[in-house]
Formats: sequence, C-alpha cells, structure tokens
Amino acid sequence: MKIRAVTLLLLGILPIVGAEHVAAREKTDVLVMRNGDRLTCEIKALKADVLYVSLEYVLGTISVNWFQVDHVESVQPFVIRTSGGEVYSGRIKMPGTGGNRPVEIEVLGPEGESSSIPVSEISHVDQSNQKLLQRFNGSVGLGAIYNKGNQSTQYNLASDVSYPRDRWSASVSYNSTLSSNQNTSASSRNQLDASAQRLLPWNHWYYTGFADFLQSTEQGIDLQSALGGGIGRYLKNSNHASISVAGGFAFQRITYQQNIVTAPTEDVASAWLNAQARLFRFDRTSLVVTTSLLPALSDPGRLHFNLNTSYYIKIWGKFNFDVSFYGNWDNQPPFGFSKSDYGASTGLSWTFGNR
Repeated sequence: MKIRAVTLLLLGILPIVGAEHVAAREKTDVLVMRNGDRLTCEIKALKADVLYVSLEYVLGTISVNWFQVDHVESVQPFVIRTSGGEVYSGRIKMPGTGGNRPVEIEVLGPEGESSSIPVSEISHVDQSNQKLLQRFNGSVGLGAIYNKGNQSTQYNLASDVSYPRDRWSASVSYNSTLSSNQNTSASSRNQLDASAQRLLPWNHWYYTGFADFLQSTEQGIDLQSALGGGIGRYLKNSNHASISVAGGFAFQRITYQQNIVTAPTEDVASAWLNAQARLFRFDRTSLVVTTSLLPALSDPGRLHFNLNTSYYIKIWGKFNFDVSFYGNWDNQPPFGFSKSDYGASTGLSWTFGNR
C-alpha cells in the first residue's frame, strides 16, 4: 500500500516538474538596478526581501536583493499581498527612484484602476499565471541512513504541492519514513495531508478545510482519517514571517492493527485547534512549524496532538538541506497501544515553481 502511494505521488508530481520549463512564460520583464544594470528576465516572486527571477542565459532561478532594484518594467499580471491582509491583482509598475530605496509599487488592475502600495507593506508578490501548470509550487525531499553494525536502514521521503490563487489556495503533502534492523520487524509511518483555504472579506481572516490520513506502526495505527474545518486568522503576514491560528471541528476514524491487541475501530468527534508559523531569512534559511490539538468531544479527556517542524538551509539554486521533526501523541489509546510516535530526519530537497 505504501509503495503504491509513493508511486502515485511521484506520477502526480513529475508531470508538474517537467512542465515547469515547457510552460514557462516569455522573459519580457525588465529590472533596472541601482548601479545601472538592466536585466531582461521573468519575475517569479518576491519573498523575504528577495526577488526571484529567471534569465534566458542562466539555468534555474537567481535571487536579487530587492533593495538594490531601482525600478521594474512588466506587462505581466501579478498577485500582491500586504502585511495588512489586502490582496491586489494586476500589472505592476515601479517608477525610478534615482538611486534611492524603492518606496511604492503601483498596481494596474484589469479594469484600469490603479493602487499605490508602500514597499514596506508588501509581504509577497507572485505570478498570476494563466496556464494551469505554471501555478503549482512545491518540493521533493529524500534522505537515507545505513549502519552496517546492526544492519539498520532508514529512509524518509517528503513532498508537497501547493496551488495558490488570488484569494484562495490548496495544498497536499506526503511524508513517509521506513526503518528496519536485523532480526526486527520494519517500522513505517506514512502521512498524507490535504487542505484548502479562502480569504474572507475581512482582512487577515479565512476559512479552511482539511483531510489528514496517518499510518503508524509504532502506535499500531492501520489508518487514522481526520476530516474537518474552521475559521482562521493571520496574526502576522510579512515578508519575513507568516503566523496563523485556526479553530473548528473535526471527525476522526481510527483503525488499529489487529496483530498487536484486538481493538475496535474508533469514531471520535473533536474540537480542532491549529497554529502555523513560517519564518524566512533572506533566501538562506526558513523554518516551518505546524501544530494541531484535537480535544475529543465524544470522549471527554482524550487529546490528540500533532507536530511537524522543518528547517531548510539553501545549498545551491533550488537545492536545500533540511532537518525535520514529526510527532503524534494520543493520551488515551486502547490498552496495549503506544501513546506516541515521533522522530527526526535529515536530507536533501529540491523545490519547483515559485519556491
């Protein structure tokens, strides 16, 4: 089942990755730098004070210090998000500053309306692509460890794909670990998470829905499914940090492996509390922390807690070295089953799209 899931995941990602170059738009944007250099390129995104662009004669994406840009010329549509929660869509225009730091960006909407946005308030700039395959962003990571002494092997696979639009987004992530030692049974953990969210009319607020699936040999879980949703709010959304909290309700169905201790399938209705933090540091490092707490309503006193943390260090181009930690806790599992499963891994990852 696990091999089949990995195969389906790779078959889904590879066409997107391969299409990144086939579907890339023409490089007609122009950057004029403060020192007078003029670059004809394709603007990919602006994040953490870094402008990501691709050039006709350079492989991959290069990073440009945003504060060294004098002005921008482009006829392509972009989506601009501010730290105040506003979202703008249209062509961008930034007049020359005469060598001073950029102050404002002018956004020309599809109906001809114009909006001026202070540069200091811009959190993200992304392409507003018309072609489907150009809209996907994501990453694929792999790590492996082998020890001859006790004939132990461990591998981890991580992948995620996101689909951002002007006022809504959707994402899917898959994480898998497998470890085995001589004379012991292999231990595996597979987690598949899917979610979507849409911004509400009020700044910073959004509603969201999710579907999570977990298999854990350590906890004796054959399949744990969770469906739910709720309302969330961005506490901070700048070009260096994105912090959000959400709350709602969820329904869980847990099927246990019967070769440990016989245990019935459990249906649990729960409240759902979620927090997520993304921290960026000028195109070098990033930290992502996601936590979920599910207090059971149908079984008072029972708590499920999930934690996923990843720290990325950029090595070269779109390649990163990453350190990850995962954990799942259940304070009242059936008798004979483990209350927790947690671990850490390291590996290399490759990003695609506007990452």
